[in-house]
Order: sequence, then structure tokens, then C-alpha cells
Amino acid sequence: MRWFFVLILMAFSIFSCQSDRLPSETDITIEWEVVSNQISEQPAVRARFVIHNNSRFVLDESNWVLYFNQSPRQIMASETDRGAVVEHINGDWYRMVPSPGFLLKPGQKTEVVYEAGAWWIKESDAPSGLYFVFSDKNGKEKIVEVLSYSILPFERPEQIHRHLNDPTPIPNPELSFEENKKMVLLPEEEMLLVVPSPVSVQKSGEHILFDQALSVIYQAELESEALFLAKTMERATGGNISVEKGSEPAKGAVFLTLGDVSVAGKSKEAYRLRVNNDHSILIEGSDAAGVFYGMQSLLALFPVEDLLRQNPSLSLPVIEIEDAPRFGYRGLHVDVSRNFQSTNTIKKVMDAMAYYKLNVMHFHLTEDEGWRLEIPSLPELTAVGGQRGHTTMDAPALHPAYGSGPYPNAEGKFGSGYYTREEYIDLLKYARERHIKVIPEINLPGHARAAIKAMEARYEHYMALGDEKAANEFRLIDPEETSQYVSAQSFKDNVVNVARESAYHFLETVLDDVIDMYVEARAPLDIVHIGGDEVPHGAWTQSPMIDQLMKQLPDIDQHANMHIYFTRKALEIFDARNLRMGGWEEVGMYRNEQGSHAVFQEFAGGQLIPYSWNSLWGAQDLAYRFANRGYPVVLCHVSNFYFDLAYNKDPKEPGLYWGGFVKTRDAWYYSPYYVFNAIVRNSMGAAVNTETAYAGMERIKADARHLILGLQAQMWSETILGPAMLEHYLLPKMIGFAESAWAPERKWETTSNADLRAAQAEESWNVFANTLGRRELPRLAWLAGGFNYRIPAPGAVLTDGMLYANVEFPGLVIRYTTDGSEPDAAANIYQSPVAVGAGHIKLRAYDASGRGSKTVMLRLEE
Repeated sequence: MRWFFVLILMAFSIFSCQSDRLPSETDITIEWEVVSNQISEQPAVRARFVIHNNSRFVLDESNWVLYFNQSPRQIMASETDRGAVVEHINGDWYRMVPSPGFLLKPGQKTEVVYEAGAWWIKESDAPSGLYFVFSDKNGKEKIVEVLSYSILPFERPEQIHRHLNDPTPIPNPELSFEENKKMVLLPEEEMLLVVPSPVSVQKSGEHILFDQALSVIYQAELESEALFLAKTMERATGGNISVEKGSEPAKGAVFLTLGDVSVAGKSKEAYRLRVNNDHSILIEGSDAAGVFYGMQSLLALFPVEDLLRQNPSLSLPVIEIEDAPRFGYRGLHVDVSRNFQSTNTIKKVMDAMAYYKLNVMHFHLTEDEGWRLEIPSLPELTAVGGQRGHTTMDAPALHPAYGSGPYPNAEGKFGSGYYTREEYIDLLKYARERHIKVIPEINLPGHARAAIKAMEARYEHYMALGDEKAANEFRLIDPEETSQYVSAQSFKDNVVNVARESAYHFLETVLDDVIDMYVEARAPLDIVHIGGDEVPHGAWTQSPMIDQLMKQLPDIDQHANMHIYFTRKALEIFDARNLRMGGWEEVGMYRNEQGSHAVFQEFAGGQLIPYSWNSLWGAQDLAYRFANRGYPVVLCHVSNFYFDLAYNKDPKEPGLYWGGFVKTRDAWYYSPYYVFNAIVRNSMGAAVNTETAYAGMERIKADARHLILGLQAQMWSETILGPAMLEHYLLPKMIGFAESAWAPERKWETTSNADLRAAQAEESWNVFANTLGRRELPRLAWLAGGFNYRIPAPGAVLTDGMLYANVEFPGLVIRYTTDGSEPDAAANIYQSPVAVGAGHIKLRAYDASGRGSKTVMLRLEE
């Protein structure tokens, strides 16, 4: 029997080794679910994790911690009969830790329930980037990512409604059908020929065929534009386009020239485009930018079906267009700090901007979660601030955020990365060729955790070398500060101490390196954006350095107003470099004696530009208050121009929603000089009576209108993972925005009668929506190699066994199936109400390129 005991001992030994072996990435399965957003009268959400231990490892009270990222909320409670709790660490970084007595044996599962403030209603709100840190019996740690993770579906109303009184209905095909009822398919001649709409279009009704490859003739100053046009036309037609310098138009050629062009009283970026019946084409601009935009309008005349099949022959209308932009500033803000994007992605964004005549890219390069631009004088900024990975909160490093996971530079993750000096210069040159000005954003004094951690790493490096002077040269904190605060994104350590002189030396050094890049790229730089927003309440309140400085500042008696001191110092630095300073609206505000935010008069006059984003909560007139007091202003209103806000409330439609939901019509439906006519819902989506809700608010004065520099759309990236998601958020919203920024004032914008205004807007929107569905969306399949643009799903209802369907953008084709299969490009086309039998009816909308929407489903019971 000795052999039996040997086998038993061997089996025990094997089992012991296996039970000590730490789990692999797939050994532990985790599910997450929103239980309810309606657990009390106060905004609160209950969620739960279900953890299945499929390994042979026993999880106990001391050998594991689970880390994850999740849309930041205050943890209100965390309780389970199995003894594990969820804790907030910093930003969107959380952990689950076992309580005393926790035990999860192989084959067992447990549930961990926690409650948080506000709500989670979308899959993009769910935990992401989950990983364990295990400890073996010797205390050695091992990081193990969780690959067996699923988000349980959002199916119940209490999972999708934000609170007990959420007025926004849950999206479904029936709701979409009702919303789309006003849309009417128009004759082709009623659609817009060019988007954004020109000032003047004179149609002859005649078309001519260019069956030979066009050539490009240009004046000497326009060589760059000529080469750009030729390259684009070659890709459009497949033909070889010759380019030559000349001074006269010719048959079969596009002639680019500068001239005395003034349209609607504007002579900057203005152009005149003529397609003549003698087969010559003239583009005359007031400047090179005007010629460039005339080129884009010419490309807009190319039939989209010809673009999609690269037809070498072009049928163009005989036409004359005169045009100039409504606003000189037409911007798009792109955040690459929260989640990084490659240079190729940014170039594609610039291509779309150029086509739709946007001329400013506000490049959000630094944040709490990442520093994305190489600064040769301070290599730590990217060595530390350019990557995220598992660490501790106090270490001079960046922790995971937005699901970036425990390992820096991991494939398929977007937490790490930066642009080298050479790459940034290349981007600047690319932008310059497209007449796009790039405004870099360097975030100070708030939103600065990446910079703070990088400079702390530098401090520790030089202190270890015994060089205290070098260690302190760029330090950004008061080491004795004990202030407690939580920022808008739940950070507890992201504010630069503005009493440190080294903070201003840091700013000067960064600016000088940035300026050098622009000089080398021969790119314009007249504005640098400082951020300047969301310094949290409580910052600087327990800092000896701040307290000492405030004794010397007779006009600042509140810690919350110490940003005024910072702005004064920063403006001196900017002025010395012949730069204006942009900043989010907070840079031009202060806390008054009543503790309320008010416009701060001192910085008015032109050098400081507030970017006014708040169009909610009683601040709908804030931009006008700035302009009326002498500030130049950029309108960035969240209710219309925050493209990171989800298109709708569908849990599968990614995006944020703290400011409501923003779709293409919202970006189009905007009245710059009377925003109250365009902001017709509150942040919860409820309708607002503009006549009563905004009574008493300031209107912009006639002599202040010139201070509205223009409009800017925002693309924040907390929920954007990769280029496909970026393009989904951006398009087609950006097309609606371009119409608001470039096109002449629309008649409904200033109509005082609400009913008449609504009718005028509906008529105008129907034209624009037809143009989107039939021309602009399929064009996006060709532009810049093709975009991952969003096509809205169809609306549909079943009534008495009949299927009724419609679309948000008329001209999209609806395809459907009745057997439960996916409606592909060969499925039945819906043209009129059709009888259907019992079963699952599925529908998708398609554009002329063959790109489809998501599938929606109806069920007809027997």
C-alpha cells in the first residue's frame, strides 16, 4: 500500500502547488451591473460586481486588491456579506479591497454592492481596465489583468433613467419614428449645393461635362494651394492633374488667383467661384485662405456618386458662388490628454476641418491624466507625464485612467503616448497647408497633475544627486501644503501652487520651447490657451507659501481668488512673448463678496480671451456679460457644441451626458447673438420656455458684437478610445457646427415669435438634413480615405400588422428583414408601409456609400 500513500502525497503536492499558483487573466470572471439609479430622492446609483473564482487560488482578506477605472462619482456606501468594499482613490481610479474575514474559494462566487452619487446610465459609464494585484504567501505581488469581464445589459427603466424625475424618454424605434415625422424628402434642386452654405449662389440651371482631366493654373503666391487641389482632384477622379504657373484662365482648367474680393462687407477669407459654360473654372480669393475655401466649394460640387467610384468625368453646374465666413474664428477643440490619438488621426481630423472650412484647432495637450508634447528643456514631462501604469497615488508617476490598464504603452490602450518635437512640427506644417491655426493648451494652475508629477520626479532625481537648486528649479507644489479638495474630475492633487516662483519659470520654459516649434514650422502662433478652469474649492487653503504671499496682496482676501494673482503673472509672461492668452471662462471671473462667481473687469481689453462654455444653470448669458465688459469671447456652449456628450440616452450610445445630450441638429440649431433661442432644454433634457426662463439675463450690446470672435466645438476624450470612436463622436455633428460658424445668419435666429421661429427652423433643418442624408454623409466615406461617421438608426412602428418606418436624415435607405436576420445591403428596401407577419423585424438605415446604422428591432406577437 506504500505506493498508494505516495500517490496521495503526490496528488496533495500537486494540488498545493496549483492552489498556490496565482490566477491568470481568465481565471476570475467578473460581471458588473447597474442595479438602479432610483434608490432615493437624492441622486444616487446602486451597482454591483459579481466575482466568480474559477481558479485554484483562494482569495482571502490579504492577498488581493482589484483596481479599475470608472466615471468619477463619490462613493456613498459599499457593503456586502462577503466583506469587500469599493474605495475611490483619485480621479476615475478605484479599488476593491477585502475586509477582514473575506474568503472566496475556488468555484465560489460573491457579490459586491456599492452606491455612488448621481447616476450611471451607459455602458461607457461602466468600470474598465480591471486588474488584480495579487500577493503570494511570500508577499510577492503580481499584476493580473481581468480579461473575463462583462457588462450586464441596461434593460430596466431604473437602469437607464437618471433619477426619479428624468424627463428624457428612453430611445426606441417608436420614439424615433415620432421625432422623424416632420422630415420630408425634398427634390434634389432644393438641397444645398455646398455645405456650409455660401453667402450667394447663382445657378444657371445648366450643367457641363468635363470628360478630360482638369489642370490647375495658379498665380505665384498660390503654389501650395494649387498642389493641394491637384492632389485632391487626382484622388477624386483617378486622373493625372497638371499644375502650372500662369496669369490667365483657360478651358479645362481651374484658375487660382488673388483679387479684390469682398463679400457681405468681409474681405478676409472671401472668395468667388465661377464654373463657366466655356469649360473654365475661376477661383478668386481675397487672400490665400479665401482661394483655399473656394477650392473646397468646388470639391463640394463634385457629384458624390462620382467620388465614390472615382469617375474621371465630372458633370458640374454652371454656377457663380460668392462667399465669406460669418466668423473669423471657427474652431475645434481636440483633447488628446485623457486618451491619446496618433498623428495620423489628428491629420484626418484636420482634413475634415479644412473641407468644412474650420480654421482653428485648439489642441488640448496637457491634463491631469497626460502630458502629450515633448518639451526638450524638460524631458520629464513626457517621460513621466506621457505614460500611465500601475503605481501609488503619492508616487511621481501617473496611475491608470479611462481603462488604460496597469501597463504603460500596452497595445490597444490609449493612456500613453506623446508627440515628439519633430512630430508636432510636422502637424503644424500639415495644418498650415490647410489654413488651420493650431492653438496649444498648457493647463495651469488646475488640471495640472501630469506636470506636477513630472516635476516631482525631476525633484527627486536631482535631490538624489545632491543638487537642491536644480531640484527646486521647476517644482510646482508647496511640500508643506495640506489642503484638501476634490476637483470636478475627482482629483485630490492636481493644482499648482501659484505662490511658487518656480511655477512661472516652468511656464516660461514650456512656452519658449513651444514657440521654437512654431517658428521652425513657420506656423502662426498668436494665442496659447492656459486652461485656467476648475480650480477646486479648498485648493491653497492650507499652504504656508500661499498664506505668506496673501499677506502681501491687499486686493486678494480669499484663497479662491488666488488664480487672479496667477493670471496677472502669466499675462506678463505672455505679453513679453507677444502672445494673447486664451482660457476657459473661469480665467475672467472671481469670487465676489457674496461668494458668487462674477466677471472680473481687470483683464478685459483684449489680451485675455475667455472661452465661454457654460450655457446651463443660469449662466446662459455669461458670454454676453464678458463681451459687454470688453472681453473678446469664443462661444463654446456645452448645450450645442460639446461633441463628447452622447447623441442620445441609448445605453449603448457612448458618451457623457452631464450637460444633456447633443446631436447634429443641436450643433446646427444655434443663434450666436441670441443664444436663448437655441438653448431650449435644460441639462436634463426638459423643454424650457425661452421667454420666461431667461428674463432678466443680459443681451449682447450692439457695440459688443464684434467681440464675439467666433465659435468652437469641443471634443473631450474621457470616453473616446481610439480613432473610430473619435470619428463617430465628431461626424456628422461637426457638419452642423460648420454651418453655424460659417454660413450667413439664418432667418429663424432672430425671430422673436417662438412658434414662427420653430416653423422657420424646421423648414431650414429639413433642407440641411436632406443634404446630410443624400450628399454629405456618403461624401464622408470618400473624404480623407473615409471616416467612421455615425448614421442614425431608423424610426419604426407596428400598427395593425403594418410596418411604418422613417429616417432622421431623408434620403437614407431603410432595409429590413422579418426573419430575425441582420438587414444587410441586400435586404428588403422599405419604401412604403408594408404588411409583416409575426416575429422579429429588424431595420437599418444605409447611405449611398453602403455604410449602415446600428440595427433596431421590433417584435410582432402572434
